[in-house]
Amino acid sequence: ETDSEASKREGRLSHRLLEHLPGTSPDAWTKLAPALLAGGADHAEPAEALDILERVRPVLLSDTLQYLFSDETLAEIGITAELSELGGRRVSGTIDRLVLTPERVLAVDFKTNAVIPETPAQVPEGILRQMGAYLSALRQIYPERQVETAILWTRRPVLMPMPDNIVMQALRRTATS
Repeated sequence: ETDSEASKREGRLSHRLLEHLPGTSPDAWTKLAPALLAGGADHAEPAEALDILERVRPVLLSDTLQYLFSDETLAEIGITAELSELGGRRVSGTIDRLVLTPERVLAVDFKTNAVIPETPAQVPEGILRQMGAYLSALRQIYPERQVETAILWTRRPVLMPMPDNIVMQALRRTATS
């Protein structure tokens, strides 16, 4: 397993905990995490599951991020849309967290990268394109609402709002590359 494969696997395992632990008691997490990560292609031994839990615990317990994990949010939402920015090409993806209010839609993607960019402009191109695709698709689905995107960097934990112009420019570069 290469470092890249190992970090992607850890990211998938972290996502699983971030999807399933909200709404459960933090006291139960040390029992739940090994059970949640025991199955599937990325299964983790109990010790590894507890290590990953310790990395996501600050995210789940952060006072400023609690609203992302409330019962009103949606987790792991599949989305498919034809994007005019890509000449009508159909794209699909999975949004880690969707926060819906009558006025606003916030799409949040979890990233477990070890290196956290200082500014949105320093975010890797592939992530910017992904967020641009989410923004474009959600604007079609919710034309009457303000649509925003953000990245939750789980290593610190930091929520980084992504400016529309930066993610849409990256999406348009996809069409020309």
